[in-house]
Amino acid sequence: MASTAAAAAASTTTTASPSSPSSAPKRDKPLHSLFAGATAGAVEAAITYPTEFVKTRAQFGGQREAPLTILRTTIKERGFTGLYAGCGALVVGNAAKAGVRFLTYDHFKSMLADEQGRVSAPRSLLAGLGAGMAEAVLAVTPSETIKTKLIDDAKQPTPQYRGLVHGTVTIVRKEGLRGIYRGLIPVMARQGANSAVRFTTYTTLKQFVQSTARPGQQLPTTITFGIGAVAGLVTVYATMPLDVIKTRMQSLGARSQYRGALHCAYRIATEEGIARFWTGTGPRLVRLVLSGGIVFTVYENVMRVIA
Repeated sequence: MASTAAAAAASTTTTASPSSPSSAPKRDKPLHSLFAGATAGAVEAAITYPTEFVKTRAQFGGQREAPLTILRTTIKERGFTGLYAGCGALVVGNAAKAGVRFLTYDHFKSMLADEQGRVSAPRSLLAGLGAGMAEAVLAVTPSETIKTKLIDDAKQPTPQYRGLVHGTVTIVRKEGLRGIYRGLIPVMARQGANSAVRFTTYTTLKQFVQSTARPGQQLPTTITFGIGAVAGLVTVYATMPLDVIKTRMQSLGARSQYRGALHCAYRIATEEGIARFWTGTGPRLVRLVLSGGIVFTVYENVMRVIA
């Protein structure tokens, strides 16, 4: 009987979620966090990409286009596959981004956790901020820049890029590595805020649910998805202005229009109005709500399988 109880306790410890440590925490292996995060990021990007495409198109300068108008026009002119222009860059980048995000977040969180393995909201915010900054430099900025340029190019009468590889090679050849690191500062700000808000919301809600409704139990997939979706909802409204500035700084005409992120923000505010900072909120809201649910659900299920 004692051995059965011990085995059950060991099993619970092994499968404990990295996002909310149990009372007997066991730090996840870095390679497990990296693999599970990369898998979750790739799955999420492939499923939700059309919303990212519409959001990015809506945020470009010039004539304003409603999300539904962009959707209808793109499908009419280029077919359904037109909604996947630049998708390869986002899938690769999202896999790398999520892998780095979960790896660094788990590392920072384990450093900041108390004796019971619990992480307070301020410490979770700090861990998320560090994870966001790391992913911005290592993965997000290059993939987002390439994706944005490919989407911007796809709406031109005669597109110059023939796909992910050709587009990346052409951008690097013409602009150097700086060409794929354009908009680094707003990306770092956005990703730091994204991860800080999302992880803090997710971790706080999950710890609350586990401590009140399901003490000592694994949360079912439906609850994990719901908590992740709420985290995505909060993240959208908190970080939307940074996302708009990031998109403008990575567009094809950014070099001739903006001297930097602050100049870009100033021009948007004075020439187009403050409300312009929330352009594309609808598509991004759809994506991040789904993203929050998909990413955390896939991540935790992959961790349970490989841990």
